Amino acid sequence: MVRAWLGVSAAIALCACVGPHDVPWAMRTWNEPFEPFRVAGNIYYVGTNRMALFLIATPEGHILLDSGFEASVPLLQRNVESLGLHFQDIKILLASHAHIDHVQGHELVRRLTGARVLASAADAPVIASGGKGDWAYGTAYAWVPCPVDGIVEDGQAVTLGGVTMVAHLTPGHTRGATTWTTTVDEDGQRLAVVFYASGTIPPGAHLAGNREYPQAIADYERSFATWRALPCDLFLGAHGTFFGLEPKWKRLKTGARPNPFIDPQGYRRAIDDAEKQFRAAAHG
Repeated sequence: MVRAWLGVSAAIALCACVGPHDVPWAMRTWNEPFEPFRVAGNIYYVGTNRMALFLIATPEGHILLDSGFEASVPLLQRNVESLGLHFQDIKILLASHAHIDHVQGHELVRRLTGARVLASAADAPVIASGGKGDWAYGTAYAWVPCPVDGIVEDGQAVTLGGVTMVAHLTPGHTRGATTWTTTVDEDGQRLAVVFYASGTIPPGAHLAGNREYPQAIADYERSFATWRALPCDLFLGAHGTFFGLEPKWKRLKTGARPNPFIDPQGYRRAIDDAEKQFRAAAHG
């Protein structure tokens, strides 16, 4: 898991100062098509090969978690429609964290669907300013500023059509990174779902004595405690590499049961790996 993220981190470190509509050069291979599919219950994968975007369908419209790059939005729309769902029915747009590969498409999705954009108090200014104020990257990345229609607090429930998503503030990777949880019914089971935001350290970032983010170490400590306390049956996350997207998808297509995305052990391993990286960075 750490090795997989180091590749992502190295790619991020090579990108700088991109325009508001651009995909950073080193991330260009992250925006390739991936077959959309139903993960479990009312949760659908509608992302790319590297950026995990999730649609949570309800009878009263849909919730979208992350938008990807602006250039991802046409692919996102095709993915949603190919599942027999309606892109225009997206009513709420959430974010895992305010980095370019997760929120650059926010403004376009909001404009096309009229969805309400909700974000944590710490990430909202970054989304609304088009990328300014990130503690690790500064102004290296940009997007079209996207208004934020509401602030979510720690433990707040966001409900639509009888479906509830709960916000758990897990700062560190960004100041307002948010891990979302919900429950779904699958094969007669009620499953606890975790959408893991990220516990990794942005490449090149320094935690100890960081004047831009002096509470970084304390925030990470609290976030790891939060992740360890969360019940998890179905493990999902902001990047497919976090939760083994491709091999699990292939097994799901062959009819594997139980659902391969039911992976509480994989969730614990991901937290363990991220915490090891954090400990090394905090004391290095």
